[in-house]
Amino acid sequence: MKPVLVKLLIAALALTSLPAASRADDGGPDLIFRKSTVFKLLTPNDKLATYAINDPVVGGVACYYTVPEKGGVAGMFGVAEERSEVSLACRQYGPITFKEKAKQGDVVFREGRSLLFKRMQIVRGCDPKRNVLVYMAYTDKLIEGSPQNSTSTVPIQPWAGEAAPKCSDWISE
Repeated sequence: MKPVLVKLLIAALALTSLPAASRADDGGPDLIFRKSTVFKLLTPNDKLATYAINDPVVGGVACYYTVPEKGGVAGMFGVAEERSEVSLACRQYGPITFKEKAKQGDVVFREGRSLLFKRMQIVRGCDPKRNVLVYMAYTDKLIEGSPQNSTSTVPIQPWAGEAAPKCSDWISE
């Protein structure tokens, strides 16, 4: 393949694999802030970035997650394979409303963490005994997977005098 075609292919793959945060206008996550962790002299620094997403099925719940973002030349062009670590915190910020029925482990949010093979996902479940929403963030890789994960819970509380719904009425096996 000619070098020009290789560069165009790499650029096209980089654009299609940009994190959803850079496409917030399509309902992607909102960037809250970034903090540099490793200084690079001539290229972008490595950073930790914190994003917020609203649960698309459960109104009144927001999840905040922090992921590392590589700098350097590969990070500058969006072709770096990002690290698997992710931290997660989900909170009730208003009355909990369910927009539709869902299943245990349904995906709330997903984004690519490499050009082709690694994804970070946030999934939702219900602890019916305690009436608690459970969110888990993890990365997976086509070939070997990843043990890196994080869990957050949202106890469903009454809001402004309204009764709290039961997550088991909306989320099932």
